[in-house]
Amino acid sequence: MPVFPEEPEIHESIPGPGVPFPRESDAQAPATAPTTTVAAPAPVPGPRPAPPRPAPPRAARPGPPRLIRKPGPAPRRPAPAAPQVEVQRIAATPARAVEHADEAVDLLLESGRDPGDILVLTVGEAHPWQQHELSFGEERYWAQLAEGGDVFYADAALTRPVTREVVVLVVNGGPSARAAEAYTKALGHAAALLVVCGDAGPAAVGAAGAAPSRPVKA
Repeated sequence: MPVFPEEPEIHESIPGPGVPFPRESDAQAPATAPTTTVAAPAPVPGPRPAPPRPAPPRAARPGPPRLIRKPGPAPRRPAPAAPQVEVQRIAATPARAVEHADEAVDLLLESGRDPGDILVLTVGEAHPWQQHELSFGEERYWAQLAEGGDVFYADAALTRPVTREVVVLVVNGGPSARAAEAYTKALGHAAALLVVCGDAGPAAVGAAGAAPSRPVKA
C-alpha cells in the first residue's frame, strides 16, 4: 500500500502581545467599496451685479443769512463844460460897421472857412445882401437858411434856432441896450467864433465866458 505522507498539523496561531483578536464582525463586514470623487459643476456665468449706488449727499445746514447791502446813490458826474467861444472885436463906427463886416467875411473865406459856416447878424438896418434875398420872397429867403450852403444874413433879433461855426455881429446902429442884447444872442448862435464889428457895450469888451483874441484884420 502506498504510504501517503502525513499532512502537517495546522495549529491555530495566537496573536502576539498588542495584537487584538479578530472579531466575527470583522470577518463578516463586506469589503469597503472604493470611493469616487465627482467634481462640482462649474457655475454658469450670469449678469454682473450693478455697482452700489452712492449714498445721497447730506443736506447742508442753513447758515446765517447774508446781509445784502443796498447800493447807494451813484455819484453825480459833473456836467460837461460848454465849449468856449472865441470872441474877436473890430473897432468900427455904426456907419462903417457893415464895411468892416464884409471885409471880415472875406478874410474868413480866404482862410478856408466854408460859406455855410458863417452867419451875419445886423443890429441896425438890414444888410444889403439880406435885402436882396428878401426881394425873392421870404420862402426862398428862409430856404437858404435851411439849406446851409451859403453865408446867411439876418437881423440880430433872429428867433429861429440856428447855430453856425462863425457869427459876425454888425453893430450898425440902434440903441446900446439893443446892441448888448444882440451880443448875448449872437454868442448863443456861435459854435466856435464870434466877430463883433462895432461897439456892443461893456459886455462885449469884457466878454464873460469867451476867449478874447486878436481882432480879425479888416
